[in-house]
Amino acid sequence: MLEERRLDVLRAIVEEFVLSNEPVGSKLLAERHQLGVSPATVRNDMSTLEEEGYITQPHTSAGRIPTDKGYRLFVDRLSGVKPLSRAERRAIQSFLEGAIDLDDVVRRSVRLLAQLTRQVAVVQYPSLSCSGVRHIEIVTITPVRLLLVLITDTGRVEQRVVEVPEPVDDPTVSELRTVLNAALNGRRLADAPEAVANLPDEARPGLRPHLNMLITVVMEALVDKPEERIALAGTANLTRSAIDFADTLRPLLEALEEQVVLLKLIGEVRDLDTVTVRIGHENSVDALRSTSVVATGYGRGASALGGLGVVGPRRMDYPGTMAAVQAVAKYVGDLLGAD
Repeated sequence: MLEERRLDVLRAIVEEFVLSNEPVGSKLLAERHQLGVSPATVRNDMSTLEEEGYITQPHTSAGRIPTDKGYRLFVDRLSGVKPLSRAERRAIQSFLEGAIDLDDVVRRSVRLLAQLTRQVAVVQYPSLSCSGVRHIEIVTITPVRLLLVLITDTGRVEQRVVEVPEPVDDPTVSELRTVLNAALNGRRLADAPEAVANLPDEARPGLRPHLNMLITVVMEALVDKPEERIALAGTANLTRSAIDFADTLRPLLEALEEQVVLLKLIGEVRDLDTVTVRIGHENSVDALRSTSVVATGYGRGASALGGLGVVGPRRMDYPGTMAAVQAVAKYVGDLLGAD
């Protein structure tokens, strides 16, 4: 009972501080929250929470504010992610379903997430390593130059120009297209090397040099060196919380410009059923130690295609932010995972 009461006090402190950005005192807690105890008991509980490192006093005679440890306990003890209203869910669905292609899905998703949370939103394009082949197209540019277009089952399009050893006519291009599609359509990109390993040996002699060249380009571009992409929106939202970052806003903005940093934040999150929250010093990038990162994976069934999330101050509405991240991830996964 004592532990639960102190948790209630901590929860009240976090909620008040998120709303006001002012240190929270025992009198205010006793007046605004149904804690069932006197202000003196609340003060004792606050002293214990401070001794245990969950809250701190920013200066003498002030109230208390949560520490990273306090936010972590608050998040860990949430009874569940706050559900969005039916109207909010309908708005998300209708906004995202209006997308016309993969780029539009990602653009809409990252803008929507920034608007819902009022934080910086990050959405990773579907990872090539998790995608499958929907179709391969080969277009003649010149008799010795071909355009190879690979379309994944998540709508991602990759294009490469291929120089072939000798001129090819239209029937040969059509044959090459048929052979590659027969071997790769419906295959995971991770399985592509095995699927095409024997194709040159099984093809007619005149086709082998061109097929070898095309297979080499496919493997280099889409398996050995997958290009991961990130979309970012809502950077201006940080200015509304500039007071939370003291002198660290500029390094934070610089860090957010680095794609490798964003991929580290979002791309490693693959669990579709869990919203991951990294608070303050739990973030490995120095410039992000004053932030919290809320992220999850999106995909089809149990298969993750990518990650998305938000970056904002530690003083954020965690239940609401986690709900928005989870909801947008669900709709993005449904859209991109549909056959």
